[in-house]
Amino acid sequence: LSTCPYLLLFSLQMSPKSLQRGNLSSPTMFLLLGFSSAYRAQVTLCLCFLLIYLVTVLGNLLILTLVWLDAHLHSPMYFFLGHLAFLDICYSSVTLPKILGDSFSPQKTISFVGCITQTYFFLCFGSSECMLLAAMAYDRYLAICHPLHYPAFMSRKMCHCLVAVSWLSGCFSSLIQAFLTARLPFCGSNTINHLFCEIPFLLKASCSPNAPLNKATLYAFAGTVAMGSFLLTLVSYIHIIGAVLQKGAGTQKAFATCTSHLIVVSLFFGAGAFVYLMPHSSSSKEMDEVLTLLYAIVTPMLNPIIYSLRNSEVKGAIRKALHRGVLQMSTK
Repeated sequence: LSTCPYLLLFSLQMSPKSLQRGNLSSPTMFLLLGFSSAYRAQVTLCLCFLLIYLVTVLGNLLILTLVWLDAHLHSPMYFFLGHLAFLDICYSSVTLPKILGDSFSPQKTISFVGCITQTYFFLCFGSSECMLLAAMAYDRYLAICHPLHYPAFMSRKMCHCLVAVSWLSGCFSSLIQAFLTARLPFCGSNTINHLFCEIPFLLKASCSPNAPLNKATLYAFAGTVAMGSFLLTLVSYIHIIGAVLQKGAGTQKAFATCTSHLIVVSLFFGAGAFVYLMPHSSSSKEMDEVLTLLYAIVTPMLNPIIYSLRNSEVKGAIRKALHRGVLQMSTK
């Protein structure tokens, strides 16, 4: 996993030479158009993004700390939840600090290498989260549909294997996509009509004569991870709902723990699919940006809130942690 960024940097060093074909070349800088350039709008957006980023980092750090320290949360479900919290911190940190830094900048620019690197890590963490959400759905499927065999099926080794597959699939599929994007010619066009560097908007800025082939190749890799994990999640929940309807009240309490995960999956996959699969036009720019904010910025913030408010075990762990903190302060 640690070799992926170095392979990407090597490809970026090689790409400018390989892109020189007549007038086809790669710009050294990109200009990000983003939202409104009005000063008051920039201040409001900056404060909103800063608040979202603080809630995201602090909320997910809280989940990580609780899962690490509370023995009652040392189970496969919370093992995956801890990794999801870590992924959400990384996922939002790829874009939000740069967006905050650009809020008051007269020219929102990013270097070519920085743009491709941002694209790689955004895809890496996003693809890994897709696979991890599928692993969490499979975990809930085993817990509800096969409760007697659940401890044997979802062993510690299996949990680590599922997490490793999530990380490795995200890393290598994103490496290929970022490598192919880095080799696209842009004909001197350095304007990206978006908040940050993302593949659909880089493809729009490219002038490659093989744009349909490049787009098909890039979407094939993205679709393999995203659609594959979505179908696994969908199949798991179809079996879960079938088991709940068949067994009745005995599994309804267990199914209640799945509703928070279902909300996260719907927000993440729904908004992402709309941005990546729907045709883009100038009239849909604002809609594209709002949907991008939903799955790239808002969902990582909502994850710890949803899992905390809808999970009695997490709320109990928070109460116990606060009680211990109060006791330690009173003792001192």
